[in-house]
Amino acid sequence: MTTTSDKGLDAEGLRARVADVLAAHDPDTTDRLDFLRARFDAGLAWVHFPVGLGGLDAPRELQSVVDAEFAAAGAPDNNPRRIGIGLGMAAPTILKFGSEELKKRLLRPLWTGEEVWCQLFSEPGAGSDLAALATRAVRDGDSWVVNGQKVWTSSAHTAQWAILVTRTDPDVPKHRGMTYFVLDMTQPGVEVRPLRQITGEAEFNEVFLTDARIPDAQRLGEVGAGWQVAQTTLMNERVAIGGNAQPREGGMVGKVAETWRNRPELRTPELRDRLLQLWAEAEAFRLAGSRLRQQLAVGQPGPEGSGMKLAFATVAQRLAALELEILDEDALRYDDWSMRRPELVDFTGREAGYRYLRSKGNSIEGGTSEVLRNIIAERVLGLPSEPRTDKDVAWKDLPR
Repeated sequence: MTTTSDKGLDAEGLRARVADVLAAHDPDTTDRLDFLRARFDAGLAWVHFPVGLGGLDAPRELQSVVDAEFAAAGAPDNNPRRIGIGLGMAAPTILKFGSEELKKRLLRPLWTGEEVWCQLFSEPGAGSDLAALATRAVRDGDSWVVNGQKVWTSSAHTAQWAILVTRTDPDVPKHRGMTYFVLDMTQPGVEVRPLRQITGEAEFNEVFLTDARIPDAQRLGEVGAGWQVAQTTLMNERVAIGGNAQPREGGMVGKVAETWRNRPELRTPELRDRLLQLWAEAEAFRLAGSRLRQQLAVGQPGPEGSGMKLAFATVAQRLAALELEILDEDALRYDDWSMRRPELVDFTGREAGYRYLRSKGNSIEGGTSEVLRNIIAERVLGLPSEPRTDKDVAWKDLPR
């Protein structure tokens, strides 16, 4: 008799493991959360993760085989759009830098969606220049006391946990005095306030930390090494935003193409030429994303993810603007300005006016397009870096 442990880690072996989970947990009769927990425990959440942490130490490229088998069986997913920050940013950082205790405590409910995550990086005085952050963490025995303000925080109003970068040593240059933690968002000293956007929604938040205490056991990486840990998060973030798998005409280009097909009376030769050009760019971007994911299957994300995120923002904004021109006066309509606090980011939701306004944030969130161009120039093309007069100056002596 062949057991699960006897099954190989090739495509056929993983299909057999999926079949075992489906046989023991019928998706039609099993509670959704119970099913997701069973899938995680079988190592079929992230197949490339270690055994016991949702994976099987299998090749990363085989994840698509597992996902396809579960989808074909009508099995529930973990609603990845709702928990994208946890999946795309927190999980790889915890895996690389967290203690074994943290990994075992945090990764399972993160993947099943029981615990939502947010990212506490940007501050009013440290957006594009993240290393200028001022939120202080001061050691107090076996814990740290944190005071400061973060801003532009997606999902903070629904999150149980946050990845947090702080200033722990103001007497050294800014990149060397940072430390990275995971923060319980439900504890005393954490206040979340909505930030209403141009769309009318409050998808983002500002977060105030007042004497919030974090056990040292919830530190990721060494004290003072927060910048290095944050690079893992940022590289994964840019891949998560710009490198998601899309079908042909998925995302913004699909919405614009649908408008074009449904409104023939609004077509002009000039608009047709622009749409064809953007359609080709979007398709090239989609195929480049497939190539990037293949590279990720054999390594860690690098600066190439910055190029994908930059392309995503540029193409999305141009497509959204083109759709408004196609719609002419109909584009002036807007469906709903009421204040809402959505649980997930929907780049293509609602109607054309919303898509246009929401796309304006694409070139800011996850690293501004200006910063990403510098990363590409310096770390991909090998061009000389810009002069930095603050590189060797203690953070406390920097002008603010």
